[in-house]
Amino acid sequence: MNSHLRFALAAVLLGGTALFLQAGHNEVTPARQPLAEFPHQLGQWSGTDVAIPPDVREVLGPGDFLLRVYQNMEVEQPSADLFIAYFPSQRAGDTIHSPKNCLPGAGWSPVDSSRITLTLPDRAPFPVNRYVISKGPDRELVLYWYQAHNRAVASEYWAKFYLVADSIRLNRSDGALIRVTTPLRADETQDAAERRLISVVGEVVPRLDDYVPR
Repeated sequence: MNSHLRFALAAVLLGGTALFLQAGHNEVTPARQPLAEFPHQLGQWSGTDVAIPPDVREVLGPGDFLLRVYQNMEVEQPSADLFIAYFPSQRAGDTIHSPKNCLPGAGWSPVDSSRITLTLPDRAPFPVNRYVISKGPDRELVLYWYQAHNRAVASEYWAKFYLVADSIRLNRSDGALIRVTTPLRADETQDAAERRLISVVGEVVPRLDDYVPR
């Protein structure tokens, strides 16, 4: 997609999002459990909460957020960070922030980016973004996607499109960003780090429905 077409598509999506989100009334807000109650134990992974600084929360806007570090207590390997940002409503302009914008702001630079498809038991395959980022000598692998109404997408453009479509069809604008991150050790391959993250994702996804409503 060339830059002009990408710009035009982005403009249409943003304009449509603003129009339809502000036009809605009596928005449906499904019942759900707070992210603070998301399990600390995920199979062999044990989690510890990390406080999100107030200035970061202010940037994120009104929503429910979880930042937790999971460690596999049975295998000596790096930890995996789980970040979930859930917005019960995006009608007021408080939409999900893309990691592509947030990570550079935190000092991380993208080294490699791609998109992969995850296939988990009893789930339809779904795409996720795969990033390798660096800050000085440190490198990390990141997987993230957008989830709403039993739908997982990697593309920001499709996430915006479905936000408008579901606002009209379902009178709902809730949605979430799911992100998992792990350090890349100097002596390991990206594929090994990816397998580690996928093992965490495989524990997270079956539990999401109670916290990110279908």
